[in-house]
Amino acid sequence: MYQYDTYDQTLVNERVAQFKDQTQRYLAGDLSEDEYRPLRLQNGVYIQRHAPMLRVAIPYGMLSARQLRTLAHIATTYDKGYAHFTTRQNVQFNWIPLEKIPQVLDELAQVEMHAIQTSGNCIRNTTTDQFAGIAADEVADPRPWCELIRQWSTLHPEFAFLPRKFKIAVNGAKQDRAAVQVHDIGLELVQGAQGLAFKVWVGGGLGRTPLIADVICEALPWQHLITYLEAILRVYNQYGRRDNKYKARIKILVKALGVDTFRARVEQEWQELKDGPSTLTEQAVTYAARFFHEPARTQGVDTQAFEQARAQNKAFSRFVTNNVQAHKVSGYAAVTLSLKHPSHAPGDINTQQMTLVADLAESYSLGELRVSHNQNLVLADVRLDQLFELWQILDQHQLASPTVGTLQDIICCPGGDFCNLANAKSIPIAQAIQAKIDDLDYVYDLGPLDLNISGCMNACGHHHIGHIGILGVDKKGQEFYQISLGGRSGNQANIGKILGPSFAQEAIPEVIAKLLAVYVAQRHPEETFVDTYHRIGAKPFKEGVYA
Repeated sequence: MYQYDTYDQTLVNERVAQFKDQTQRYLAGDLSEDEYRPLRLQNGVYIQRHAPMLRVAIPYGMLSARQLRTLAHIATTYDKGYAHFTTRQNVQFNWIPLEKIPQVLDELAQVEMHAIQTSGNCIRNTTTDQFAGIAADEVADPRPWCELIRQWSTLHPEFAFLPRKFKIAVNGAKQDRAAVQVHDIGLELVQGAQGLAFKVWVGGGLGRTPLIADVICEALPWQHLITYLEAILRVYNQYGRRDNKYKARIKILVKALGVDTFRARVEQEWQELKDGPSTLTEQAVTYAARFFHEPARTQGVDTQAFEQARAQNKAFSRFVTNNVQAHKVSGYAAVTLSLKHPSHAPGDINTQQMTLVADLAESYSLGELRVSHNQNLVLADVRLDQLFELWQILDQHQLASPTVGTLQDIICCPGGDFCNLANAKSIPIAQAIQAKIDDLDYVYDLGPLDLNISGCMNACGHHHIGHIGILGVDKKGQEFYQISLGGRSGNQANIGKILGPSFAQEAIPEVIAKLLAVYVAQRHPEETFVDTYHRIGAKPFKEGVYA
């Protein structure tokens, strides 16, 4: 994984010192709240319902064991013994006192981590496939390109005060696991006529106005990646609305201009940048790629014991079916550690578990791990002959729920328990659904099913692209929940449709059960929930719920 050079470390250290001084001046009364707000946001600090929230960047979702141990130390020393992994592959702490945050940032800097641009109207953390570099269907490894984008976008003076926050995702595989079509910019690695290229999507996003992105370039040669991104950002910076934050995202600009006009303006801007100093060279790409080299993996791994354990142990077999991903190298697998145990909020992990996972990453996965968009962790290089042993340890520490990709693998924002913006709580809804539908045989029979929950229209839980989406709404001071169906991410991305009037909190588990009953009654063999919905439409589901 990427390691800081002298420039990186100096920049981050100076940023920490700067923010420490700014915070001390604010606490002393020398900076007003209005003066301090943009400064703290630039360093990932939000003021939430109960305490400041610090969002720490995990570039393209990659963590080392050493870094995870530092996160565990921070959770123990400054927080309440846990952390929360987000849908953007970042990590959040919800209880750190404001005066302690500069010290936390200093400790993060010592292990090559930071909170720069995890908030504010700037380019946020670039995300990618959690299986990048090991997936069998990969066209090219997206991580070097993510790193190049990170270096280009970090503290870029021209893009530090955009009309609104800006998110970029990169996918390198045939199957889109990075949700590129619902990002401000989505980049898809393809093989073009002249070699490796990028299919460029612009104008996707969720929130108040959910939209699927449009393609503005089918095959951008890799050398022009940064200059083309600069052209897009310049057009957005110049024409994006600043008078209304609800209409300030680039998706609104693309829709208002029309994709053809937007593309033409980007092309015009690009002509001034094309072949300029930001053009990528083979040397620059090679330098970035060297941090993501192929590790020394064991050849000829004996898988006989693995196959035997899978055949003889039903619980282990379930875990393999749902939580283990095929690896491009024979004898290896990627293992997803579920953070969806019913005893805690989805995406949460306690200090003991973080320390354990760091140990397991070193013992079983070459010292590295990944954060997934589904708020789980991934050990990406596990030998099959060690998988049963690993599973036994995970099972002892509530990290082996064999439910990845099922109804129980709920994506959920922190909601009204923490967030000032939320209209309703999210976490109790997720836990109530898990308690209501806890028969694993039934859950497995339902097949792949994405259930996403957001506490407000900002859609941090990505409810718009859940097969079943749940949105918290406020009805005269009461918490209600709106259901949408049929959303998808991936290659066939689309926005879900609202089912009808919202429901009270206590009704939601039964509503979900009724929706599932309709699916079971109506499905064809081998048909998933979302496929059934798109075949039969909303009417049978409405009748099943509202009748």
